[in-house]
Amino acid sequence: MLKGVIGALVPLLAAVLAFAFGATMLVALGASPLAGLDAMLDGAFGSGSRIAATAVKATPLILVGAGITIAFRTSVINIGGEGQIIAGALMSTVVALSFPDLPAVILVPLVLLSGAVGGGILGAIPGALKAYASVNEILSTIMLNLVMVQFMNFLLRGPIMDPFELEAGTRIPQTQRLSDNAALPTMIEGTRLHVGVPVAIAAAVAAYLILWRTPTGFRLRAVGHSPEAARAAGINVKRNITLAMTLSGSLGGIAGAILVFGSEGQRMVTDGSAAGFTGSAGFNGIVAALFGGLHPLWTIPSAMLFGALLTGATQLQRVLQVPAALAVALNGIIVIFVISSTPVRGWLQRSLADSGLFNRSSDSAGAD
Repeated sequence: MLKGVIGALVPLLAAVLAFAFGATMLVALGASPLAGLDAMLDGAFGSGSRIAATAVKATPLILVGAGITIAFRTSVINIGGEGQIIAGALMSTVVALSFPDLPAVILVPLVLLSGAVGGGILGAIPGALKAYASVNEILSTIMLNLVMVQFMNFLLRGPIMDPFELEAGTRIPQTQRLSDNAALPTMIEGTRLHVGVPVAIAAAVAAYLILWRTPTGFRLRAVGHSPEAARAAGINVKRNITLAMTLSGSLGGIAGAILVFGSEGQRMVTDGSAAGFTGSAGFNGIVAALFGGLHPLWTIPSAMLFGALLTGATQLQRVLQVPAALAVALNGIIVIFVISSTPVRGWLQRSLADSGLFNRSSDSAGAD
């Protein structure tokens, strides 16, 4: 129990320190940190519609973060969330453009499934390269991110570009408005809360069940603990590394589909960069997973926290008239502090384990 408490408190303390650092930035800009905190809380949780916006903003982070935990538990580092989001978005968009007249009860699940397939394929490629050709997955996933950005720009400026943009000569890189039958149904009228939110939560729960309640998850974690021991036990290490990256990528792909069909514009649009479409959810999802201790269930509240930060930052800028770059800087500071806390947490847990404190705590709990 003590080990779990330390695992939760260390990144939380890191986030508090990051916010304290952000407060000094507000002071330097001549703004009140307390007013800034009040503005961020109001922007994230000040009304039902703002809470809904926070949940929607957190949705892709939940999905990417849950996928990251699957890969990391298999000792595979997936940095390809951005590209996997784009792959899922493109695959689901093509399906919606191809079958616009399908009823919503069929088309909505179909576009989500297509997103999972698109992201899964892009995850499987670096997984297979690592497993069968010993290609470093960090390098391959980052390179695939760049490939997918250019592929997205090619498609949105040509094959699937809005015909009106071609006729008008404006050439904005976006698709035509997609079928309303593919739009994710709104759960609460008057808010942006759509079914993508419970889909993401269900996916995180499914990731937990797969990892800790199925033979497949046992094999994935066994490979992560020791590939040599897993191989000696008859587990196909290469196949499971590929599977881990496929599952991880598929969750990112679902996030991409949700970004398209849960948007107000009901179309895929970008400014030519990955962040222009993903909002950097592929990278923020990694931080959410780390903040959640690389556990799928803890990734849910972690992603909600970062979703609140993103939505609250807009209100912070509006109320205090601070530069928009401050929100980006604050997000980056939190990333640095949280990632830096990971080795500290491991060191504390090892130190307490060596001291025998964990064992004494367990004995006391058993005696109680």
